[in-house]
Amino acid sequence: MTEKQYGGANGRGSRDKGIQTKNLKTIEKPSEKDKKTIKLEVKSGENKESKLSYQDKILRAGKIASEVREYAKTIIKKQMPLLEIAEKIENKIIELGGKPAFPVNLSIDEIAAHYTPSYDDKTFAHGLLKVDFGVSVDGWCSDQAFSIDLENSEDNKKLIQASKDALEKAIEFISKKIEKREILKTGEIGETIQRTIESQNFLPIINLSGHQIEQNDLHAGLTIPNINNNSTEIILNGLYAIEPFVTLNFASGKVKDGKPSGIYQLINTKFPRMPLARKILEFISKEYQTLPFCSRWIIKKFGTSALFSLKQLEENRNLHQFSQLIESSNSKVAQAEHTIFIEDEKIVVTTR
Repeated sequence: MTEKQYGGANGRGSRDKGIQTKNLKTIEKPSEKDKKTIKLEVKSGENKESKLSYQDKILRAGKIASEVREYAKTIIKKQMPLLEIAEKIENKIIELGGKPAFPVNLSIDEIAAHYTPSYDDKTFAHGLLKVDFGVSVDGWCSDQAFSIDLENSEDNKKLIQASKDALEKAIEFISKKIEKREILKTGEIGETIQRTIESQNFLPIINLSGHQIEQNDLHAGLTIPNINNNSTEIILNGLYAIEPFVTLNFASGKVKDGKPSGIYQLINTKFPRMPLARKILEFISKEYQTLPFCSRWIIKKFGTSALFSLKQLEENRNLHQFSQLIESSNSKVAQAEHTIFIEDEKIVVTTR
């Protein structure tokens, strides 16, 4: 799931100051007049995954994502309901022993990212479809995306190839730097991506980026730009998502906020007053921690009345709702993404 930079409702700088977005341990206590209390605490799950090393969890999350990608390519057809595609992919992740790290994103044409089907979605697959999904193993995540041309369009195919080429060139550049034990800067990765895309007469989306990943935190620490932004931040050992976005050469090359996506993230465990909202907040805290989730998942658990509670939780600043991200000139966008793991001067593409 991608990260929008440089402001906007989804920009990293847009969240309220002082709100914890990871390692939530406490809540705002209710007033003395309200005797009811709610206990919310985020912990790693106590299950068989906990016995694995964090490296094994990272590699397992990537392997599952790779298998799910190949499965998804076999089932996705034009005019297939997006809701069916999303649920089949999410169910396959669970079947293979992982959990969805975030709701499957199925973004068409000019929608660059953050479209996940609602519980009653009637949209059918068509156009240039971007399939973006993640796998969590005890909070350690892989992030994977690919694009499909459902119109047999040469223009779509060229956009898709440019995104794939940019991704592979970036990984190749990173690998050489790591193997030579040379300093690797984020701006250099962006330069490689930008140069590859522009050499094919397309444009990178300048305000979408890849990102560092930590346990239960998809967008942690460093961002990986898709342009040369002259950043001198250094890539060290860790887990990173590389995800070029490509659009047409006459487009704006930027995304803007669109409609609400129905994708949420827990940002505060401040006490809500309504009983159902409290119950849903407790469920979100235990089940998803700080990883993104969607209204469709909550409705499956609590019914359609949960929609009003989600609105309450958003108004109470418990939840942040992401917006769909639309190419500003409504031009088509292609995406490709892999997760890489760097440790001890070695690099593994976990999702390959």
